[in-house]
Amino acid sequence: MDKAEFDSFADEYLSLHARNIAVSGEGPEYFAEYKIRDIAEEMARRNALPARLLDFGSGVGTSIPWVKRYLPNAQLTCADVSERSLEVAQSRFPDSSRFVHFDGHTLPFEQGEFNLAYAMCVFHHIDHAEHVHLLGELRRVVGPRGTVVVFEHNPLNPLTVRAVNTCEFDVNAKLISARNMKQACLDAGFSDVVVRFRIFFPHMLATLRPLEKYLTHVPLGAQYSVYASAA
Repeated sequence: MDKAEFDSFADEYLSLHARNIAVSGEGPEYFAEYKIRDIAEEMARRNALPARLLDFGSGVGTSIPWVKRYLPNAQLTCADVSERSLEVAQSRFPDSSRFVHFDGHTLPFEQGEFNLAYAMCVFHHIDHAEHVHLLGELRRVVGPRGTVVVFEHNPLNPLTVRAVNTCEFDVNAKLISARNMKQACLDAGFSDVVVRFRIFFPHMLATLRPLEKYLTHVPLGAQYSVYASAA
C-alpha cells in the first residue's frame, strides 16, 4: 500500500472515482452503501450484529454515513496508510469515527478489539505477497469469534477490468480472483470462508436488481465479497 500515492489522490478521490464509474450509471455512494447494507443484513441473519467495526483501508471515509444508517449502534474505527486521506475523512465526518494511521504492515490494535473488519476494494492495491499476512492481522484484531469481510473487483467482468485499467489511482492495481482471495483467507487461518458475487445490473437495468440475490454464485458480477471467520 503506497502511502504517497494515496496521499496525492486524497483530495480528488471522490471526483476521480465518480468519473471512473460513470458508465455504471451510479456514483460512489451506491457502491459504498450496498456493501455496508450487505454486511448489516448478513450479520443480522447470523444473529451477530457487530458492536465494534474496523474499516481497513478506509480512505476518505466513504463508508461512514452508511455505517451510521445500517449499523447505528456500532463503534467505527477507520484505519489507513494515507494520513491525508484520514484528514479528509475526518473533515467530512467529524466526531463520527476513530481515525487511526497504520504503517501498512502491523495494525495498531489489540487482539479481538473488533467484532468485524471490512475492506472495500483495498486488497488489489496491496502487493499480493502481503495478502496472507495482512489477512492474518485482520484475523488477529477481530479475534476467534470475529468476521472479516473483503470486497473486491471481479477480474472476470470485462466492464470492471476496463474501469480499473482507466482509473488514475488504480494504475498500480492488480486484480484478485475470488478463488485466490478465498485461498488467501484460508492460508491466513480462517476456516469458514464464503464467496458471493455482486453487482450484475447497471443503473439502466436497476429494476432487475432484486434478482441478484439468486445470482451470488455466478462468477460474473462486477464485484464479489468474501466473508471469513475462524469457525
